[in-house]
Parts: sequence; C-alpha cells; structure tokens
Amino acid sequence: MRLYRHTADLPAEERGAVVALGNFDGVHRGHQTVIGTAQRLAAEMGVPSAVVTFEPHPRSVFRPDDPPFRLTPFRVKTRHIEALGVDQLIVCHFDDSFRHKTAQAFVDEILVAGLGVRHVVCGYDFLFGHKRSGDPAFLLKAGRAQGFGVTEVGPVSDEQGGVYSSTRVRDALTAGRPREAAFVLGHPWEIEGRVVHGDQRGRTIGFPTANIELGEYLRPAFGVYAVRAGIDRAGETVWLPGVANLGARPTVDGTVARLEAHLFDVDLDLYDLHLRVQMIDFLRPEMKFPSFDVLKDQIVKDAAAARAVLAAG
Repeated sequence: MRLYRHTADLPAEERGAVVALGNFDGVHRGHQTVIGTAQRLAAEMGVPSAVVTFEPHPRSVFRPDDPPFRLTPFRVKTRHIEALGVDQLIVCHFDDSFRHKTAQAFVDEILVAGLGVRHVVCGYDFLFGHKRSGDPAFLLKAGRAQGFGVTEVGPVSDEQGGVYSSTRVRDALTAGRPREAAFVLGHPWEIEGRVVHGDQRGRTIGFPTANIELGEYLRPAFGVYAVRAGIDRAGETVWLPGVANLGARPTVDGTVARLEAHLFDVDLDLYDLHLRVQMIDFLRPEMKFPSFDVLKDQIVKDAAAARAVLAAG
C-alpha cells in the first residue's frame, strides 16, 4: 500500500482510482464493506483502489475538549487498511482551514483536481464539507456533473439486525464487553504503544508489567482483562498470552490511567518497544484493595482466570 499525505504527491499514474471515503475509526465490518466495494469496482475497471481519510479525526478538531475517543489512532488504522489489500491510502490533513472547506470545494479540489477520481464509494451516513453540508446525494449530483461515479453503501448489519458502527464498538468497550467489540470489528480491539517505565511494583512480587500510556485511545471499562500481546520479531508479530490491568491503580494511589500488561512465562526487556495488546475478555472491574498484600493475592487469581479464558479460546 502506498501512503500519500497530500494530493500534490500523487503521481500521474496513480490518479483515476476508485476511492472509499470516510474516517474509518475502528475499520469495523461496515467500514470493511465500504472499502471492499471500492476494491471490487477498481478491479472491474482496471484502476487502483484507494482510501481517503482524515487526520487528525475531525471530532478532535470540532470538539477538542472531549475525552479521548479513538478506536484506532492513525498508525493502527493504517495497518488495518493495509491488511485489506488497498493500493493507496490518501490522508487529508484536517485542521481549522480544512473544516471550513465547502462540500463543493472538497469535490473540486480534492476529488477532481487532486485525485482525478474514477469512482467514489461512501457509507450512507458519510457527511463532509463546512457545516456537514455534503452527503451521498450531494456526491451523486456532483459526480454526474463532473464525470465520476458514486456508490452509496447502506447499513451493514449482523444476523440480528444490529448495525456495525464505531459507536457500537465504543459502547461495548466502555461497558466491559470486549468480545462484542471484537465481533463488530471483525478482530480483537487492541491498544498499541511504546512501553514506558512504571513504578516496578509488579516486578517485586513476580508479576513484571509492560506499561503503555493510553494517549488518544478511548478509555474502556477500567479493570482487569485477559489479553494477548503482540511483539514484532523479524518482521512478524508473535502473540503471547497475558493479563492486564487498565485503570488508575487506586490501591497505590495512582491518578493517571494506563495499561499494565503481564505476559505469562516469559522474561523480556520490552522497554521502548512498541507493543500491541489485544483486549480479549473482561475479568473484573478495577477496585481499591485494603493493602498491597491483598492486591498481590488477587493478581494471582486474576492471572489464573486469564489463563483459563485464553486456553478456552
């Protein structure tokens, strides 16, 4: 997959693609259908397939004081989109100037002049342009006027009629239901970040942890999770089972939420490495224990519970 951060960087031979438009936070099953539709049409037309997305996420520009909400920061979103086999990823820098761009200007400047699009695919709820004045109907009319096709993808649902959406994933995670989130996403939800130094209390009781700051990630339900942690080795990701606490650690008077993952049966120096931690199942909510010794006993129980969950698949 070729990544372009500005349409001016696009070589002439890369123009004329079928593009999927959207934020694609989470790259869930609904997003995958939109992108897959663009790929199918591109193959039929013999042109490249592309995803056009926006960074930072527009919500962080419109509502900068909101709590963190991202399911997939840019690095993670890029990896998921690349795994789908897309030819191009084109990133529009979303800032105060971009937010005031009209829907017509977006079509004229980005889609037509910048990309020379052959066809556009978007979800039924895609809105764009100043004051969200552009929608699929606007794109369809613009395409007729400027010579590109438009396909609107309707809601994509599970067998019970539940629509796949980023909101559904966020609701599941904040309610402590990571398995439901994984079902909507089509893959386990994960937190990725650089391993930082913690207070090393876990090491003193035989449970060393890899600590990751949460940054712009959504805060899911605080508590203990059965996890799988991915470590890059020679270009491949090796997955190891473990248990993790996500929260502020009230027993030790912690104030800043972070992820602390203990990997089973290994002794690795992970400091400063990027670690991917998949949240497989929620074991219990975060709680404050009367002493560190009581907490230590609970950690032993949590580790046993996580092993059982992971062994059962």
